[in-house]
Amino acid sequence: MVDLRTEFAGLKLKNPIIISSSGLTSSADKNEKLEMAGAGAIVLKSLFEEQIMLKAQQTNEAAYYPEGGNFLTEHLNAQDLAEYLKLIQESKKRCSIPIIASINCCTNKEWVEFARKIEFAGADAIELNILSIQASPYYECGEFEKRHIDILNSVKSKIHIPIIIKLGIHLTNPVSLVSKLRASGAEGIVMFNRLYQTDIDIKKLEFISGEVLSSASDLTPSLRWIGISSATVGNIDYAASGGVHSAEGAIKSILVGASAAEICSVIYKNGNQCIHPMLQYIECWMRGKGYENISQFKGLLKAKDVNCTNMYERTQFLRYFSERE
Repeated sequence: MVDLRTEFAGLKLKNPIIISSSGLTSSADKNEKLEMAGAGAIVLKSLFEEQIMLKAQQTNEAAYYPEGGNFLTEHLNAQDLAEYLKLIQESKKRCSIPIIASINCCTNKEWVEFARKIEFAGADAIELNILSIQASPYYECGEFEKRHIDILNSVKSKIHIPIIIKLGIHLTNPVSLVSKLRASGAEGIVMFNRLYQTDIDIKKLEFISGEVLSSASDLTPSLRWIGISSATVGNIDYAASGGVHSAEGAIKSILVGASAAEICSVIYKNGNQCIHPMLQYIECWMRGKGYENISQFKGLLKAKDVNCTNMYERTQFLRYFSERE
């Protein structure tokens, strides 16, 4: 009998398919339907730090006196949070699978106080989606990585539920950062966040949105860095994100050391009904390989010799392009 159960960040999942934070998870009704379709866990639509802080800034600019601005700012913060807490509570009532709150953030300021209320509302874990592009000429190397640690420490001091860090791809050494995050108490790592894609309209001479949804080829960086990180930094769980468009993508993610895979774009493209066939395929593949549970093949293809990884990548790059005419 094939067992698809897995564990991610201390959460027990009936299978390794997690629904990523997006509009797909913005209501309890949607989340209930995702569970019925086969999801193993759900990451709620993110509460954005920028949304709250921008409202606060706009309110203060419009207010005629500081006290009025502060009052309205606190009211807007409370309103945003109340709506999010209701989403958590309603989703927990209607779903039996883990419900993970999500905060999209780039600082460790006022929003950190929300973490305790999110835990009290019943969230099983919090995913901190730390997304920021570093482009200042005065940037000091390592500042962004240190910000991850500072944010984690600030939230960790407020709550007791597991904290998951979703990393962006623009890092010099993800392995080093993962090691520091684990030491600071992170229970899970998700690789990687998908940045807003930019394009240019050459007729109008202006920037436009690029492709919003991911493609299967986007999975490559996650496979590389989970494979290296899981071989180097243990005692922390990994999940792949960005480019998991099929059961094969989920299997590949587990083979390099992930406990689970977050999916999003594939549901936007194919609907909730794509989840069940993915699970069926994973079961069939495991049965064909003689695997009875996830742990039997998890990490089977993670990096064998981390010290030689750089040379391996460079050699393969040289071989591939030197053979092409």
